[in-house]
Amino acid sequence: MSKPDRIQRLLRRHRSIRKKISGTAERPRLFVRRTNRHMLASLIDDQAGRTLLSLTTDSREIGEAATGSKSDRAAFLGAKLAEKARAIGVEKVVFDRGGHPFHGRVKALAEKAREGGLVF
Repeated sequence: MSKPDRIQRLLRRHRSIRKKISGTAERPRLFVRRTNRHMLASLIDDQAGRTLLSLTTDSREIGEAATGSKSDRAAFLGAKLAEKARAIGVEKVVFDRGGHPFHGRVKALAEKAREGGLVF
């Protein structure tokens, strides 16, 4: 039997996490997706099945303003996400790291989102 590859392990961890957490209108799920180049962060209401807010480092608004390393851009994304979330009335979220380990870019995004006023 072959060893599962990296993506299969990531998906298995993500399914395990999703069994335990879910977003609501009062406390949406902050989903983080990491690629080799970019980060995506979304606020999702799982009960209604809709995305409240979605930002990525690939977008024009974030990409032009954020400079430096990938961790710096992820931190900027977290700060911008917190700012926009508070503008739409969201202050508490459930953090969903998407199966990624909580360090590096994922941790930088989470810390800046907390500093920006999101509670999780």
